[in-house]
Amino acid sequence: MPLKPTTMKELAGKLNTSISTISRALSDQPNISQATKLKVRQLVKELNYLPDQRAISFKQKKTFTIGVVLPDLWESFFSEAISGIEEMANAAGYMVLIGQSHDDEEKERNILTMMRTHRVDGLLISISRNTASYEHFEALRKREIPVVYFDRIPKMNNIHYIACNMESGTLQAMKFLLKKGHRAIGLINGPDRLVASEERKQGYIKAFLKHRLKFDPSLVIPCDLTQAGTHAAMQQLLSQKRKPTAILAFNDYVAMDAIQYARSLKMKINRDITFVSYANSPMNDYMEFPPVASVEQYPYRQGQKAAGILLELLNRKERGNNSSFRQIILESQLVIPDSRFQ
Repeated sequence: MPLKPTTMKELAGKLNTSISTISRALSDQPNISQATKLKVRQLVKELNYLPDQRAISFKQKKTFTIGVVLPDLWESFFSEAISGIEEMANAAGYMVLIGQSHDDEEKERNILTMMRTHRVDGLLISISRNTASYEHFEALRKREIPVVYFDRIPKMNNIHYIACNMESGTLQAMKFLLKKGHRAIGLINGPDRLVASEERKQGYIKAFLKHRLKFDPSLVIPCDLTQAGTHAAMQQLLSQKRKPTAILAFNDYVAMDAIQYARSLKMKINRDITFVSYANSPMNDYMEFPPVASVEQYPYRQGQKAAGILLELLNRKERGNNSSFRQIILESQLVIPDSRFQ
């Protein structure tokens, strides 16, 4: 027969004291003597006692669980962000419940419903690239569930978020390409509904204006970030009369698909056509033909700071103060890994 877990009542019986004394000793309350606390801790260790989390949650009206909703864990950006989130959450005594939308708005909605049924205390969200309606996010606000958005931010007012400055990162990337003599530079951008896509485009346009060059809108192609969408964008760019000699890709995965397409046309990568991307993924180190540079977006730091903001909100909620909005923008940085390209 399996052993039943030790209860607080049993601890109290063995030490000939009350359950409330055991509870206060485990909570390290000052009105309990150090001698009693020591006896309780020794007995807890001997009997492998574990607190009943359900009872604690019921008493404190908290589950000590943070929900995280993101597009795909297979992307290194989000797996690194999760590591940062878990570090902060676990240190504060919270568990992390993860849901992947796979860039499907309906799945995103269903995951949020599931998170609510599990009574998560708060949520960290990076929205799906296909999310067009924000009703499910507004529902969280109405239920007063603290939410912090990271990386992919919805176009909503009065929200907490952390993201990287994609406009400045784009300016850095464009300056690098223009310095190398490129003038016909294509931009394979993300869906127009993403804030990050808009920031990339603004940085791209500003770079041309800053260098007193003509902006050619036909060289900006939005795509759905899939392989098929990227190949279609490449076909559209390379079929133009003014073919690009360099391409700025929405992220490293888009760059990888774009490079694959260029190679299928027997183009020499970073000679016939040059690629710069975003995310600075570790996979670039293992590619035969990686982008010559990539914009670092600091996913681990984003995850840490997003979780830190949420924990702050949860503490603030307990104190009844939840008025101001935390909005943090990290500066991005162009990374040129190979000195040959500098």
